Amino acid sequence: MERVFIMANNVCDKMIMAILQGDDYEQVIRALNRSGFYVTVLNSVGGFLKKRSVTIMVGLEHTRLDEALKILKDNAGQRSETVYQNTMPTFGSEPPMMPVIPVQVPCGGVTIFVLDISQMERF
Repeated sequence: MERVFIMANNVCDKMIMAILQGDDYEQVIRALNRSGFYVTVLNSVGGFLKKRSVTIMVGLEHTRLDEALKILKDNAGQRSETVYQNTMPTFGSEPPMMPVIPVQVPCGGVTIFVLDISQMERF
């Protein structure tokens, strides 16, 4: 017999675990909450660049999975930002006289795991 958690009169039979950059998480949580999704936040650190990341867990009904995935993609998907880079390295204590150039750098992105929930207990 399969047991599932009832959340606001809906069956919670899926869980999304999403790992996103620390800069994106507040906007993502606000968007998910506005759509009626409850979020559990776990702070974490990325392994490669040692940047702050956040893992969120969202329990939901399978019929709302596509809606939640779209929110995650729209609010934490990959994008690019412009950073400004000097054209020449600085030597000494004087600032460089050369102008800086804008460079497009990829940022953001979310890694998502969708899990089936067979049982959830709350004590």
